[in-house]
Amino acid sequence: MVVEANSRVEVMEGNQQQVEANILLLGAHDVGKSALTVRFLTRRFIGEYGDIESVYSRVDKIDGQEICFNIWDSQSTQAGSLSDKRLQWADGVILVYSICDRGSFDSVRQQLQQIRRSRKSVPVVIVGNKRDLQHHRGVSSEEGRLLALLERCGFFEVSAAETYHGVLLVFYQLVDLVRETRALRKSSAGVRGIIRSVSAVFGKKRAE
Repeated sequence: MVVEANSRVEVMEGNQQQVEANILLLGAHDVGKSALTVRFLTRRFIGEYGDIESVYSRVDKIDGQEICFNIWDSQSTQAGSLSDKRLQWADGVILVYSICDRGSFDSVRQQLQQIRRSRKSVPVVIVGNKRDLQHHRGVSSEEGRLLALLERCGFFEVSAAETYHGVLLVFYQLVDLVRETRALRKSSAGVRGIIRSVSAVFGKKRAE
C-alpha cells in the first residue's frame, strides 16, 4: 500500500520500535527515478511519468525490525539547485543516472559534490538505471563504480523495467548504510559524553 508521508516519527508496536528512514531520490530528467520508486513500492513497472514530486511510504521487516521507508521522489534538478530543505530532510540519498545518457551521469557527479558540501556524512547510493538498454550505453560500469569508490558511496546498475530484486537491493543497502551511520553517531555521542564527564571530574579535583 502506498500512502503519502509528510512527517518523521517513530512508533511503537508492541515492544518493538519501528524505525523510519527518509530517502531522497535525485537525478536528471528521464533517468527513471519514478520508475525505480514505483517498482520498489508496488513491484510493477510503469514506463511513462509526468515530472511530479511526491513522498511515499512503505513498511518492510528487515532483520526482524520494522523499517518505514519514506521516499521523496523529487522533480528533475539541475546541479547547484538542490534545496537545503530536501537535503536536511534526508537520512540517505539515491542518485540516479541513465547508463544511456552521459549528461545525466555528469549531473550526478555535480549533485554529489553539492551534497557533500551540505551533508558530508549522509549515506549515498549511486544507481545506473536502464541496464536493459546495453546497446545504447554511454556510461561504462567501471566509471560508475569508480565514482562510487572515490566518494564512498554504494553503487548498483539496475533495470527498473526488467527486475524488481535489483531495485529492492538498492533501497535495502541504503537503509543498511543509514542504520550504520546512526549507530556510529550514537556511539560518538556516547564517547563525547564520557570525555565530558571525565573532564568535569578531573577539573573539579584540580579546583579542590
